[in-house]
Amino acid sequence: MTKQTALITGASGGIGLELARIFAREGYNLVLVARSADKLTALAETLSTKFGITAIAHPADLTDPTAPDALFAAMQAQSITVDVLVNNAGFATFGFFTETDLQRELAEIRLNITALTHLSKLFGREMVARRNGKILNVASTAAFQPGPLMAVYYASKAYVLSFSESLANEMADFGVTVSVLCPGATVTDFFDRAEMGKSGLTKNMRMMDATTVAELGYRGLMRGKTVIITGWMNKVLAFSSRFVPRSLTAKIARKLQQPTQ
Repeated sequence: MTKQTALITGASGGIGLELARIFAREGYNLVLVARSADKLTALAETLSTKFGITAIAHPADLTDPTAPDALFAAMQAQSITVDVLVNNAGFATFGFFTETDLQRELAEIRLNITALTHLSKLFGREMVARRNGKILNVASTAAFQPGPLMAVYYASKAYVLSFSESLANEMADFGVTVSVLCPGATVTDFFDRAEMGKSGLTKNMRMMDATTVAELGYRGLMRGKTVIITGWMNKVLAFSSRFVPRSLTAKIARKLQQPTQ
């Protein structure tokens, strides 16, 4: 049997890395996308050897507006059919919006929203045309509420959630599954990259490990579940946000994330 192929962005670490391992374990060929060429190449070699699959490293900076088209063109040039698209790449900026770096936040929007939308359009069209395929977009429990001190990140993940739910409805008519993974705080380098060392969130929240989050995401995707929230407490918090005034959820989020001494 010809193996199916999963393309995973942000595959060099964290949840993306764990998803790559799971898809390889399940017999998928892989296209691994991230900025770090060395990490990707080493990961591709390791997974290929261990699981007997084909793994291709495709270094790319998806904050570059031309990167999604270049990635899609590369897949076409190599006659690679992407059966599963995993839009995992993303990052956050921490601090008061009027004090944070604008260029960093614009790059954050390009990665968290624009690249995800662009890749979903390119590969989603192919999936719809052949009436088969799966898309897994990685959002966050941040998608369910406003988030002072991480305003752009929370808003970007709200977009990913809404966008994914809409695509799930549209593409179901064509045999394509769209799921959105909404983890809570997870043990990755996410917080270091966001420079959140002094945030109360990193000190007081109980974090889930990336392997568990990835396993839950994979299982939910394979079951055709639209919204996948990891952990019972995260499910309770996401559900309760429907009944709590958003002004109050914003205050709670700010209190949790406020820098501690």
